[in-house]
Amino acid sequence: MSWMAWTWPTALFFAAIALLLTVYTVWAVRVPEVPRRGFLPMATTRGDRLFIGLVACAYVNLAWAGLCAAPQSFATLIWLPMLFAIGRWG
Repeated sequence: MSWMAWTWPTALFFAAIALLLTVYTVWAVRVPEVPRRGFLPMATTRGDRLFIGLVACAYVNLAWAGLCAAPQSFATLIWLPMLFAIGRWG
């Protein structure tokens, strides 16, 4: 990884995203998705909720980086429960 300006935490983050996408793809093939309505204003599938949750997590991290002086890892305390809530009840 010396050819890029990546750190190990960044590489692990993107590996986790790739693993999530792989798991959700296999899950969708084995168990067909049925759109449902939750607290989001539209019917969504599991994959939709994963995408919406990941985008929301990115915005939380960007806002944290721009507005807070605390370490970025503390943003996890906000986005991890948010991602779970969107995936479960969204």
